Amino acid sequence: MGKIWELDFYSRPILDDNNKKLWEILICESPTSIDTNLNSLFRYSQFCSNSEVNSLTLKNAILTAIKKSGETPNKIRFFRRQMNNMIIKGCEEAGIAVFSSRHTYALNQWLEERMNNFYPQQQGYDEKAQQSKTVQYPQSNAINLPDAVKGDKKDKWALVSLCASDLAQMKEWDIAFGEAFPLVMANIKPEMRIPGLIIFSKRALPLAGWMSGLELGYLRLEKSQFPKISLETGVSDSWILANLTDKATLGEGENFEKAKKQANGVHFLAVQSSLESESFAGFWLLLDN
Repeated sequence: MGKIWELDFYSRPILDDNNKKLWEILICESPTSIDTNLNSLFRYSQFCSNSEVNSLTLKNAILTAIKKSGETPNKIRFFRRQMNNMIIKGCEEAGIAVFSSRHTYALNQWLEERMNNFYPQQQGYDEKAQQSKTVQYPQSNAINLPDAVKGDKKDKWALVSLCASDLAQMKEWDIAFGEAFPLVMANIKPEMRIPGLIIFSKRALPLAGWMSGLELGYLRLEKSQFPKISLETGVSDSWILANLTDKATLGEGENFEKAKKQANGVHFLAVQSSLESESFAGFWLLLDN
C-alpha cells in the first residue's frame, strides 16, 4: 500500500502582528493497520502568513516534510474542499498523487487536539476566530454501484457485529484488499461490539478491488422514501450498498446506526464470496466522526 499522508492547509485562530490570521500546513501519516503504533506516525506542521498562501508554499512544505520523514508518501488525502485547487496543485507540483477524502481520521483527531490544547496557548490566539476542524457539505444522493462490479440477485448482505478483541486479530486474517486503524484512536475497549456490513457476492474480488480504489469514508443509514445503507466516499460521493425494503430491514439499519454511535463511530465493511468463505475479498475498518 505504501505510506499515506493526510494534509490540511487553512487559517487558524491565531492573529499575527498585523492582526491577520496565521495559516498552517499540517501533514500527518495515516495509520493503515490495526496494530499501527500511533507514536511512530510522522507529523509535520508549518505556520505561514496570509501572503504566503499559495501552491508553491505548500509544495515546499511537502518537500520539507519528505526530507524530514525520510520517505515519500504513495498518496496524500485532504478533506477541505474549499482549498481543493491549491492543495491539488501543490501536491502535484511536489510529485505526489492527491485525493479528496473523508478518510482523514488521524488528521481530524490532531486538529481537534490543537484546537483544544495548542492554539489557545499561542500568542495572538483569538477565541472569536476559533472554527470547526471540518466543513460540513450537503449529503449527495446515493447511486447504484457500477454495472462492472455488481453481482446478481443471489448476492446477499448482512448487518452484523464483532467484538473489538476479535478485530484486534485482523492482521492475521486472509484479506485481499483492506485498511484499518488502531482501535485506541476511538477509545474502544476490548469488550465493545463493533457493527458492520458484510456483502456476499460471486463478484467479491472485483467489487473489493473497485472499492479499494475509492477513498472510503463511512457507512450511513439514509432514511428517505427508499431507506438504504450507503457508502460515503471521497468528500461527497455516495453509493447504495443495501436497500432496506421493509420494516424488518429498516429496523436492522436503525440498530446499526445506534451500535455505531455506541462504538464511538467505529464500524466495518467486509466483502466475501460466500457465507462459507474463510477469507475476505475486502475488509475496511471505518470511522464516522
